[in-house]
Amino acid sequence: MHHLSRRQLVHSVGVAGLALLAGCGRWPWQAQERDRVYRMGYLRPIPLDAAPHLLEAFRHGLREHGYVEGSNLIIEYRSSDGNSERLPDLAAELVSLQVDVIVAAANPAIQAAKNATSTIPIVMAPSGDPVGAGLVASLSRPGGNITGVSLLTVQLSAKRLELLKEILPGLSRVAYLSDPRNPSTALDLREMHVAAQTLGLTLQSLEVSSPADLEPVFETAKRESVEAVIVPAGPFFLTHAARTVALAAEYRLPATYGNRELVDIGGLLTYSPSNPSLQRRSAYFVDRILKGTKPADLPVEQPTEFELVINLKTAQALGLTIPQHVLLQATEVIQ
Repeated sequence: MHHLSRRQLVHSVGVAGLALLAGCGRWPWQAQERDRVYRMGYLRPIPLDAAPHLLEAFRHGLREHGYVEGSNLIIEYRSSDGNSERLPDLAAELVSLQVDVIVAAANPAIQAAKNATSTIPIVMAPSGDPVGAGLVASLSRPGGNITGVSLLTVQLSAKRLELLKEILPGLSRVAYLSDPRNPSTALDLREMHVAAQTLGLTLQSLEVSSPADLEPVFETAKRESVEAVIVPAGPFFLTHAARTVALAAEYRLPATYGNRELVDIGGLLTYSPSNPSLQRRSAYFVDRILKGTKPADLPVEQPTEFELVINLKTAQALGLTIPQHVLLQATEVIQ
């Protein structure tokens, strides 16, 4: 009878175990990684039930990278429901849960997350202007614990004004609805003033700090002979989309919007990055970080898909005829 030594026995059992695992399609070090359940924090200023297609685009991106919510990924959702003052407490709550990564949508949420932790990785999903807002050192070398995607909000300002000017050739006075709580506002407004000057337009800034400010702002615009309105991208106007669009219609003021969601419900036009594409791309950064890449080594990405969406029904209600050359530029026309 052949007797195995202790060392031979251990070796044989180990080889047999490896063979079994290999037969299952994975090695032991892979099994440990695949079986791990990650915990992610998701922080946004707008209500979780607002713009649900954006959240679904992000989840779709996660699934593409192999993350199934409730299986190998637990997501801790937190929303300030439009009240940005709550964001610091919500960010601190996510840090206390020791999540593996925090995904923060829009600059106010990203800033709150940045203030709450310098060690937990943060993915911007997305940011208006991360460099101008001081969230990252540069796009190519973000440094620190933050990376993700950028909206290029500020750089699109001139294009939005040009489109208004093409639709309204006699345009001379435009109002910009500014949210002072959004870190991107000052940068965007500065670029807007430069673009307005180039186009020979007078730009008036009207502050909107709360929902109660919306109607008085439109009243002021109408009283002061404003002919068109710029509604920038941001969590405030996305949260109060229906009211903003309704007031623009009531006061018969053509408006361009930073978020296409407002055009879908009756706004006149938008020229903006494809937000669902950015949300989906954000999942790539989550995947890289969970696999061990440091945020500082992941360059911030800029959008590659842009949308010019025009609501013809709204244009007709305002008595506007959209020039053919503008319609030909549109990626989508809502009839």
